[in-house]
Amino acid sequence: MHRSPAQAPTAAERVRSILATADSMTVVSDGRHTEVHRLDGTLAMSHIHLHAPAEGAAAPPAGRIPVRLDLTDVAPTPVRDRLRARVTLTGVLAAPYDPESMDSTCMEFGQGVLEDATGRTFVAFEELEATELDPLATSEADLLTHLVDAHGELVPLLMRLVRPLPDSGVQRALPVGMDRYGLTLRLEYPHTHRNARLPFPTPVHHSAHAGSRIQALLAAARRLSPTGHPL
Repeated sequence: MHRSPAQAPTAAERVRSILATADSMTVVSDGRHTEVHRLDGTLAMSHIHLHAPAEGAAAPPAGRIPVRLDLTDVAPTPVRDRLRARVTLTGVLAAPYDPESMDSTCMEFGQGVLEDATGRTFVAFEELEATELDPLATSEADLLTHLVDAHGELVPLLMRLVRPLPDSGVQRALPVGMDRYGLTLRLEYPHTHRNARLPFPTPVHHSAHAGSRIQALLAAARRLSPTGHPL
């Protein structure tokens, strides 16, 4: 049976990217809310090690401390409603969470939840463990801001690829996301907005190849008129 190529990341891939790039999070444990903001160049999750849940554990083992990690995924470009997703991880710790500790904190994974505009999706530890980090995850912000700041005139050209074609009510269009499978544009109307997905011809396997994929989209757009018909 032939499988069509993926055009968007799975929930596990998105969670993996958010965990790898978030520079802040909220840790809720032992009745305390701790805001973690890493200002030294490290990432919020860099000192927390996730490991597999104990088999058959229906409740936290005696002496273990329940913990919840809340992370948000925010668009790096100045779009309306910049919150793209929320990630919540629950589990247990062997000792109280210490935000000042330089040692790695081991967290026994319980459950992962991704919440975005499409709804709520649960992600298991096995899914995260089997998922490779998107090669564009750590460079996405730079790629998108460069596209907006240095090549903003190309966005109207890319809109020729949007299906269905946007009507004249679009007030602004900006790139809002990029991953190994494609580019996402945010189309803003007077009172609402929607996202338009532009899949790459083939997935990106290295961040150095992002430029060639964007060029392929632009080449396809140039072959179309502003009304979406071949020239």
